Amino acid sequence: MNPVRKAVIPAAGFGTRFLPFTKAVPKELVPVVDKPVIQYVLEEAAASGVTEAAIIVSDGKEAIGRHFAPVSALYDRLRHDGKLALLESLEAIDGLMKLTYIPQTELKGLGDAVLRAEEFVAGEPFAILLGDTVTTSSNGVPVTRQLIDAAMKAGGAVTALERVPRELTNRYGVVDGVEDPDGLVHVKTFVEKPAPEEAPSNLAIASRYVMTPEIFGFLRNGKPGKGGEIQLTDAMRALCAVQPMFGLVFRGRRHDVGSKLDFVKATLEFALARPEFHDALAEWLKDLRT
Repeated sequence: MNPVRKAVIPAAGFGTRFLPFTKAVPKELVPVVDKPVIQYVLEEAAASGVTEAAIIVSDGKEAIGRHFAPVSALYDRLRHDGKLALLESLEAIDGLMKLTYIPQTELKGLGDAVLRAEEFVAGEPFAILLGDTVTTSSNGVPVTRQLIDAAMKAGGAVTALERVPRELTNRYGVVDGVEDPDGLVHVKTFVEKPAPEEAPSNLAIASRYVMTPEIFGFLRNGKPGKGGEIQLTDAMRALCAVQPMFGLVFRGRRHDVGSKLDFVKATLEFALARPEFHDALAEWLKDLRT
């Protein structure tokens, strides 16, 4: 399997779960402490060896591009005021990687968003990273890098998996497969939102993927599902019938920042991880409980 150099980041959805905030601001720019979600996603990709990313956008998402573009007047002001550390942090955003913006003019599902990037991918294996989800690693290796390493070793597509309570499997795409001692799952098929009593496992798809370019043929020829949407899970199910596919129970945690409760939890967790906030915030939370 060739090295994974490119990532596709779907970011075209309305973000209805986060209204009214997302009426005017893309959900991918929701801040966790002081950085927008999509910046965490791109930093994870860059730390994993990805050098190019395509962000799939719709009308009203222009602010995403502005966030990753230089602002000369602001930089000059920071330089003039001697705020060089802050200036350096902003310049680092501009230099993360090469970015391409691809429009999704009709919101026809995650599968269709990924399909928009076929020309960008140009026949290479690539990562898919959902733009409203951040991850943290428990072993020092970014989650995307864990997937890339697993894909290189196994020689096939790999999707991130997390264990969920069995009674919640009807909220997720779930994998049917055989898990080895290293957490690598040899996939038989994928089941979309199965009832708990029908779920083949409690291993849920967790918003990070490394895909082979063959997925595009199945996305292009797949039948639309509910609401006329093209489902990525349907294409993955078709792909695993003709080539080996794998899942990885990654070492770390996933935060779905599109959910209001998970956003609050992620903000607290990320703030507690910052030395400048930890003690004061921990004390405040202790007082809050009493």
